[in-house]
Amino acid sequence: MKADVININPEIMGGTPIFRGTRVPIETLFDHLERGITIDAFLDDYPTVSKEQVIQVLELVGQLFTTDKIKQFYEIASCGSPPG
Repeated sequence: MKADVININPEIMGGTPIFRGTRVPIETLFDHLERGITIDAFLDDYPTVSKEQVIQVLELVGQLFTTDKIKQFYEIASCGSPPG
């Protein structure tokens, strides 16, 4: 899996994380999914994004939510500040 699927560049859309090679913010994918819009419908709405890119982003997000990381999220949420 390649982490280079996401581009963050202050010169492109003010540094908003986007799908590399497009001007489509990563957040737009999650906005669609939160509204119950399918990945295929997202791809229809944003044809410059490939299904492979969507899968790679979802895999990256999945890696962020490992058991250890989720524990850290809970600690941050309950304490109001990062652990350590």
